[in-house]
Amino acid sequence: MSPQRTAPGRILLGLALMLVAFNLRPALSTIGPLLATIRESTGLSAGGAAILTTLPVLCLGIACALAAPLIRRIGPDLAVLVGATILAAGLTLRGLGGLGPLFVGTALAAIGIGLDNVLLPALVKRDFAGSGGLMTGLYTMTLCLGAAAGAGAAVPVEHALGGGWPSALAVWALPALVAAFLWIPFARRTASTRAPSAGRLLRDPLAWWVTGFMGLQSSLAYTLFGWLPLLLQARGLSALDAGLYASLMTLIQAPGALLTAMLAARARDQRAWIVAIPGLTAASFLVLAFGPEALRIPAACALGFGIGGCFGLGLTLIVLRAADAASAAGLSAMAQGIGYTGACLGPLAFGLAHEATGGWGLPGALFVTIAIAAILVGQAAGRDRKVSAAAPDPGSAPLQPPLPAGGR
Repeated sequence: MSPQRTAPGRILLGLALMLVAFNLRPALSTIGPLLATIRESTGLSAGGAAILTTLPVLCLGIACALAAPLIRRIGPDLAVLVGATILAAGLTLRGLGGLGPLFVGTALAAIGIGLDNVLLPALVKRDFAGSGGLMTGLYTMTLCLGAAAGAGAAVPVEHALGGGWPSALAVWALPALVAAFLWIPFARRTASTRAPSAGRLLRDPLAWWVTGFMGLQSSLAYTLFGWLPLLLQARGLSALDAGLYASLMTLIQAPGALLTAMLAARARDQRAWIVAIPGLTAASFLVLAFGPEALRIPAACALGFGIGGCFGLGLTLIVLRAADAASAAGLSAMAQGIGYTGACLGPLAFGLAHEATGGWGLPGALFVTIAIAAILVGQAAGRDRKVSAAAPDPGSAPLQPPLPAGGR
């Protein structure tokens, strides 16, 4: 894909990228509101539910490790189509019902999501180099809107379709198929494309700080995706109302991600933002989980803004800390691959802590501890420095032609 695009071509590419991004969270956010129903109809234990909420995060990490060889073989543009197709297949499989298709389909969908998670920041760095903060904020906002749609519509769709939770999960294969179809014009094979080697990045402390922050903020997000609706139901809300609160929280992630990514990208460095946004996330979670009923709506809004801002910060750090598009692809693969693999421990530990105590005090303390760790790790990741992937091998084609002057 040539970086010398006309303005209409760049707009169409941006719209197609947003549609792909919209489909990268409903597969995950629809589980939480339906978790009680799934457990009731299948006999799934609390430990099994913890594994179900952990499995997709682990598969996201595994998929990120597959991104580099896939880029090397077919190029990033066609790889996005592969990821979207795998996602649609996993969502369809969940519609068969039963624990086997549910677990396998969730894992497959997460692998598709993980591939596109890595590729989208690299495409932003390559094709929108002069507006990286804006585009990162826009596609992060779109991703959050997809998550909100999944969380809010899960229970109403289940009731409307009358097919139980399998139908409510499988229906999200339709927008994923639309996204895959509309990406086809951009899915050009570039077999000579060089994927960055992880060797140099793995020896760079800055890359590890970015990876640590990405993993910790992801742990917060996926803990909320998997357990917040059940926590709210334990506080007396119905499954529908708990899903609506989760949807409200997820919907507010969109402006949180957009504004935080745009404003943080303009700052000299991002350390102040890394204190404020995870701090807001921890405080608002405590109010929503343990505070008075009158503060539930403002706390849900603040929590959504905070967790969306954390995600926007994580992706912004990948774009800003990378010296070029090849480094962005490598740093994205490392930060999300290793980060998600570690992040899977968050929802698992949260669920096991709830099962062990029967309450939410210990899980809540764990959530706040993870937020504090993200602040501390983020202080090193937020400094204005650059990380670069290994130099190209002689004779190999770069991931992109050199960026124009002024591109990040």
